Amino acid sequence: QVQFVESGGGLVQPGGSLRLSCAAPRNIFSFAAMGWYRQAPGKERELVSSITNRGSTNYVESVKGRFTISRDIAKNTMTLQMNGLKPEDAALYYCNSVPGSRDYWGQGTQVTVSS
Repeated sequence: QVQFVESGGGLVQPGGSLRLSCAAPRNIFSFAAMGWYRQAPGKERELVSSITNRGSTNYVESVKGRFTISRDIAKNTMTLQMNGLKPEDAALYYCNSVPGSRDYWGQGTQVTVSS
């Protein structure tokens, strides 16, 4: 594995939930910080949430209280639990180090929120 691999996206109704998973290309603690990014058509890529190797978390204001970032150390993965999804959350979601590494961008996982 030479890239981050995202999974868990799908089509949900407004107010629904999804849990995204991210398999890292190496030990997650080798990254000072990792995070979830998203990019909607015609928009710039946005860092949604991050977590440091100490466990400190950060969220963009628009998702605070709805999204939760976490790690599964045993599986060397990172997750993003998304609740109360809104149409404006629809995007292609990626995980990567923070700041992002050009070498590690994966294919992303698509989140679609119907209305």
